Amino acid sequence: MRLSAVAAISHGRVQRRLGLGPRSRLDLLRNLVTALVRHERIETPWARADEMRGYAERLIEYAKLGDTDERAMRMADFWLTEKDLIHKLFKVLAPRFQPHPGNYTRLLQIPNRDSDRAKMAVIELKGNPFPPLIQPRRDTEKTLLNQLLKGYREDVRQAAAPRAPEGTAV
Repeated sequence: MRLSAVAAISHGRVQRRLGLGPRSRLDLLRNLVTALVRHERIETPWARADEMRGYAERLIEYAKLGDTDERAMRMADFWLTEKDLIHKLFKVLAPRFQPHPGNYTRLLQIPNRDSDRAKMAVIELKGNPFPPLIQPRRDTEKTLLNQLLKGYREDVRQAAAPRAPEGTAV
């Protein structure tokens, strides 16, 4: 078998294949967007969350136009499978994001699922009432490279400090 670069070419595919077909993919994305609007934070495989993110952001962008806008209502009616959430979208979420120009969701990677080792993610709406998910920061101050850079900066500061001339008394 010969390896070639042909396998890496997308051949016009612009989205992930989620589910069994186009209708199944659309139903899955609609259910995920509905769950995100209802719960404001959901845990799902990374590919699904990443694919759904754009649709959720576009829905919120349309909702900011108001519930009197016909296109916004059609988008909300299509994407939200539970119709009681249309009120929440226009009366709670849209005013929350009104001053923001975009980027209404946050996507965080979490540990892989145990059963099939699928890459998992948490997607949440910004400003939700839940406690924040803390991203652990690595303490990089003690690494060798940072210690060397710290010493170099101190040496440069000492070399640049003004010195008194040799013949004058201080």
